[in-house]
Amino acid sequence: MSCKSGVRSGCGQSGLPALVVGGIGVLIAIAVGLPVEADTGSAGPLAQSCGVPPPAGQAGGGRGLPVFPTDEFPVKLPPVSLLGAHNDLPNPYRPGVSWGQLPEGRKWGSSASVSTAPDGTIWVVDRCGNSGAGGTTCAGPSANVNPVFQLDPSGKVRKTFGAGVFVSPHKLSVDREGNVWVSDNGGHQVFKFNQDGKVLMTLGKKGVAGPGEDEFDAPTDVAIAPNGDIFVGDGHSGGGTATGNARIMKFDKNGKFLKTWGKKGMGPGDFDVIHTLAFDSRGRLFVGDRQNNRIQIFDQNGKFLAQWFQFGRPSGMYIDKNDVLYVADSESRDGRTNTGRLALPQTGYGYNLGTERGIRIGSARDGSVRFFIPDPCPYPYAGGSSMAEGVTADFEGNVYGADFLGDVRKFAKK
Repeated sequence: MSCKSGVRSGCGQSGLPALVVGGIGVLIAIAVGLPVEADTGSAGPLAQSCGVPPPAGQAGGGRGLPVFPTDEFPVKLPPVSLLGAHNDLPNPYRPGVSWGQLPEGRKWGSSASVSTAPDGTIWVVDRCGNSGAGGTTCAGPSANVNPVFQLDPSGKVRKTFGAGVFVSPHKLSVDREGNVWVSDNGGHQVFKFNQDGKVLMTLGKKGVAGPGEDEFDAPTDVAIAPNGDIFVGDGHSGGGTATGNARIMKFDKNGKFLKTWGKKGMGPGDFDVIHTLAFDSRGRLFVGDRQNNRIQIFDQNGKFLAQWFQFGRPSGMYIDKNDVLYVADSESRDGRTNTGRLALPQTGYGYNLGTERGIRIGSARDGSVRFFIPDPCPYPYAGGSSMAEGVTADFEGNVYGADFLGDVRKFAKK
């Protein structure tokens, strides 16, 4: 269900009460009479903002109202984007609600990662309750805050750890043995933990960004092959420019460097902001090449196999045991903004003409896309990220999204 349906409380002038009862999706569900799952999450103060500053004179992180009322903006998104991403697919999920009962006083900070472990638990890493990406969100005054959480599917926290380890964590994954891998794009390192939070391996040099075999430049994600080989997406910096690393780094299970491939560019095998990684059941490596608005697929030696544009701009990916592919698009935009002014460059970072933000769900086997959970934030989008940057699904098929704006949302199957 999308804000552009005309029931956009807080997103436009819809006539609904300006009341926030958990997530945006809860308001929409109430308006159209859908059943609403209890919202017992720990949303941060910007979770409902859609990335839009509050109106002048209004303090806090509340939603800023767009200049254009609901459905009156002169340009509408098409059914299919310029690169072939469908905006008109069915949505078999209920509106998302805030999820995860964090300890008292703790709210979700910016997150790009939520991951399902082999035992069915859900793992999340945030920026130590702070808003932002990169930088030092988990350093200084926040160094004593745990950013890594293990939760059961009901949202109850089982354990938390990681205080003092990271500068600013990005993505988290859990391997077949239950080890937890976290990329620290603020500190230029990758960590392997056991489930009690003990550091088992560290790759990279803390605070050192570089192109060497033992260096990263803002690493974004880690994927572990069935044989234990380690694949790292490197790096996050320099989107849309010539600066920064743009490569896959491959190590053996003991952390010994094996090979690297990729460079800045737009051709097959080139990258620009590798943001997310995943393996399918055949052992193929899926790379979310975000600034190029595509997924690239490789064998484990770096041979290019395919590129897919139909899943949108990939901020997060998850592939389940049946090769169902979930892709979160949190950034697609054009030069228009909901301030009523052309305040963003019409090309450059985030540009993906005609693509609606949200979570697209399809097949890792053949690339077909079947379902779409649209971002409830209104088009035209703010310049930054909204809705899910990270995505996963539990064993029942419910979808979870980790939001840069400070929330984890659960989308239950209807």
